[in-house]
Amino acid sequence: MKDVSIDTITQAFLDYCGDDTDPRTMFVLKKLVEHLHAFAKETQLTHAEWARGLKFATDAGIISDDERNEFVLISDVTGLSSLVDMIGSQHEGTSSSVLGPFHSVGAPMLPVGGDIKKDNEGTTVVVEGRVKDTDGKPIQGAVIELWQTAENGLYYSQDGTQDDFNLCCSMATGADGRYAITTVKPAPYKVPDDGPVGELFRATGRTPWRPSHLHFIVQVEGYKSLVTEVFANGDPYLNSDAVFGVREDLIMDYVECSDLDALPDDLEARASITAPYLKVDFDFVLVSDT
Repeated sequence: MKDVSIDTITQAFLDYCGDDTDPRTMFVLKKLVEHLHAFAKETQLTHAEWARGLKFATDAGIISDDERNEFVLISDVTGLSSLVDMIGSQHEGTSSSVLGPFHSVGAPMLPVGGDIKKDNEGTTVVVEGRVKDTDGKPIQGAVIELWQTAENGLYYSQDGTQDDFNLCCSMATGADGRYAITTVKPAPYKVPDDGPVGELFRATGRTPWRPSHLHFIVQVEGYKSLVTEVFANGDPYLNSDAVFGVREDLIMDYVECSDLDALPDDLEARASITAPYLKVDFDFVLVSDT
């Protein structure tokens, strides 16, 4: 197109796309370019600002590796990850939340009542609940993955002093839909701020801190998979989560308990738990995929 201009360049791009382009790909690409071009025109984007944006993206690529994806982090801290989660979970089930960059596939499978606290420092927490459908019926065979930070606010993949899969596990629910795990209270932590995302935080006066939470993935055939986080009520960062992951129905209460006889009988670590300990009861509601 020889007569391309500010007013025609968007359509010129779309006209370049072939007729055999996948319809969904074409729709998403069309909207992306329309909004991208509109942004440049609305802000009267300068060469210097355009170049700074490209450098931001380049720096994100340089700092990313097998253990860290800065592009995922950018999506998280700009709210895009949470927005996509909310768009995809407009239903009666438990809300989804961000996956985050520290999920590791292959966590060991434990029986209901399994222990991941082991020799980790920190307050003992007994987490128990059920996986149910939207009618309140228990779901058998739901596989739950759990992962969290240690008391120092680091995941095992960030911390060379922790064993592989420390404070991580998988677990399948029984006929009653129940799961139960002994762990430690996770700590609030900062998202990595030594790269481009940190520059963004400092430029905008934002906090890089996240409230303490437990990560979960819950999956079973016949139901939509749930990727979510459960947050501690009263955490100082609950209303300023750096990645916008908090939802009202994902807030849990730590209840301090002293009655050791009230501990579930099937806890692997039952005999070694001392009072006081913390108890969390949290149920997951899955939505049918039909």
